[in-house]
Amino acid sequence: MRPTQPHSCSGPANIESPGTGGPPGGAEATPGPSLLNLLAGEERGGPLALSTPERTESCCARISAETPCLAPSNRNPAMVNEARGSGGPHPRSEGSSSGSESSKDSSRCSTPGLDPERHEKLRDKMKRRMESGDKWFSLEFFPPRTAHGAVNLISRFDRMAAGGPLFIDVTWHPAGDPGSDKETSSMMIASTAVNYCGLETILHMTCCRQRREEITSHLQKAKQLGLKNILALRGDPTGDEWEAEEGGFNYAADLVKHIRSEFGDYFDICVAGYPKGHPEAGSFEDDLKYLKEKVSAGADFIITQLFFEADTFFHFVKSCTEMGITCPILPGIFPIQLVKLSKLEVPQQIKDVIEPIKDNDAAIRNYGIELAVSLCQELLASGQVPGLHFYTLNREMATTEVLKRLGMWTEDPRRPLPWAVSAHPKRREEDVRPIFWASRPKSYIYRTQDWDEFPNGRWGNSSSPAFGELKDYYLFYLKSKSPTEELLKMWGEELTSEESVFEVFASYLSGEPNRQGYKVTCLPWNDDPLAPETNLMKEELLRVNRQGILTINSQPNINGKPSSDPIVGWGPSGGYVFQKAYLEFFTSRETVEALLQVLRKYELRVNYHIVDVKGENITNAPELQPNAVTWGIFPGREIIQPTVVDPVSFMFWKDEAFALWTEQWGKLYEEESPSRMIIQYIHDNYFLVNLVDNEFPLDNCLWQIVEDTFELLNRPARNEQETATP
Repeated sequence: MRPTQPHSCSGPANIESPGTGGPPGGAEATPGPSLLNLLAGEERGGPLALSTPERTESCCARISAETPCLAPSNRNPAMVNEARGSGGPHPRSEGSSSGSESSKDSSRCSTPGLDPERHEKLRDKMKRRMESGDKWFSLEFFPPRTAHGAVNLISRFDRMAAGGPLFIDVTWHPAGDPGSDKETSSMMIASTAVNYCGLETILHMTCCRQRREEITSHLQKAKQLGLKNILALRGDPTGDEWEAEEGGFNYAADLVKHIRSEFGDYFDICVAGYPKGHPEAGSFEDDLKYLKEKVSAGADFIITQLFFEADTFFHFVKSCTEMGITCPILPGIFPIQLVKLSKLEVPQQIKDVIEPIKDNDAAIRNYGIELAVSLCQELLASGQVPGLHFYTLNREMATTEVLKRLGMWTEDPRRPLPWAVSAHPKRREEDVRPIFWASRPKSYIYRTQDWDEFPNGRWGNSSSPAFGELKDYYLFYLKSKSPTEELLKMWGEELTSEESVFEVFASYLSGEPNRQGYKVTCLPWNDDPLAPETNLMKEELLRVNRQGILTINSQPNINGKPSSDPIVGWGPSGGYVFQKAYLEFFTSRETVEALLQVLRKYELRVNYHIVDVKGENITNAPELQPNAVTWGIFPGREIIQPTVVDPVSFMFWKDEAFALWTEQWGKLYEEESPSRMIIQYIHDNYFLVNLVDNEFPLDNCLWQIVEDTFELLNRPARNEQETATP
């Protein structure tokens, strides 16, 4: 559940802790001077105002609701103190919502959705595109057999989502325990696609030889997980032949009727069509009657089995129309990628082409691409096809190439928001998140999955945002896409010093091979390639990382770029986007000491928050007010501010950020090995820092702050050299 209702109060405030604040596994941080002692010196004629560092469970993050998020804080530094707590979801108190602000008590209306398709049912998306003439494509996948295969498939979802499919579908295999919580089950793969990849998803479901209660249970679970679409199938019998079962589901039409009877209009329902008739049907006409029965029972659209000649599809559509079937019919396209076609009804002329090249996989794939492109072009030119459905066989190269040649692959996808959205129905109004999870959106979604409501319009005033604990690093959708062997090659099979770690960060930013000759394509805090906007600051980031400012999140300042900008744009066309410069990094105690001295000169301009692994921290935003760092202005809408720096949420993020050192990097090495001890030392002794430059119209001052910090660090060494010189 999200934070409870705010209470206004003035002055510094304390907040509840997300946890004990200690490092994982009971490791102790090396003792050192506290953050309180790092701020030696005076300002405005007296000591800096600090709250006491004791743990407390008193007044939590109380902020005036009238204070706008865009205003920078001009207060003195304060500690965001931790209190004992589990970090799990907090009980929902009476009169509160699960969100940053109670929608019931808020004086603000919810912000209209930036992407109307997030709010529509799949059938309505199809209808709107058919009316506009905008063709679409969709993709079919099947569940993998292994946990590693599940990780790879989710990575493929992310890559292929960039092309802009209207939806994907996931097949159902009764022998593979498809409705379970196993990471290889159909239910879990489809749920992950919806929740963590933001993909509109259809879950296949078969009913042959299944009890009514079992089917209902599967459907209830699918609804709970955010799935809204079902492809209703009879399925294959477990024996050699199918026999009707008295009192059971014998046909797909029975399943369609059951879904409509038990769940009303919640699910969009797809059914299968057979362009040449089902092999078990008495005739083509009999099969069309069965299809009409499925549609009459409540199916919304049809996807056909694969075929290889356009005339086959045209005849099928014409026959359906004559039968009174008027719902959308999507052709199933299969780019031939392998020589094993024994179970498919393949025209002889295609077999004749494949036979001479049957031992050349690349040649078969290229022929399959050419054949699929030609077929799709003929289908699209007919005006009878609203979209194309591709049977991918869990491969991406052939399907992607076909779509690119057809001009249907989105080369420059528009982002509805600056971060990756979820397709779960309960998150459709969500339009604000803390910036800290910008590169780990799946983790954020996982840690907020139990919220009842999600911030809309503004982050609001958080008294205790109940982020779930992140202990399940083994979950397949939270794992690194790279296997252990590759991670060792990228991050170092042997580390010799902290500088070895600096080099890894620099290699990730530069794109150049590391000392072992391998490119670093990910870090524990970012499993994806660099965001395009990072290139705007690449040289500065490289310079500071090589000197021990280990950046894990950043954004440049932007002042009124068009929302269509290919690098920083987001939201509808015709708008303008803005950003405050932001920098988040790990660094040593010595650097923090110098940084705090430099920051005094920027007190009215820069907000900062510095925390160690134990949770001892300091910030110059004592009211704990969320600070909008990304916002957009669009025609006919209120200002949208989708990304904030929230001091309260930062204390939850810091546990995750520190733990990634040991959970994903340190555990690559043997216990007590020098490499593991170096990572453990950084985990125990470094600080996590975030900086916000509130003057977004001016040049970014954060780089100057870092340069001044380095100069201050080097000053004693220069003085010693000058003294030693005769």
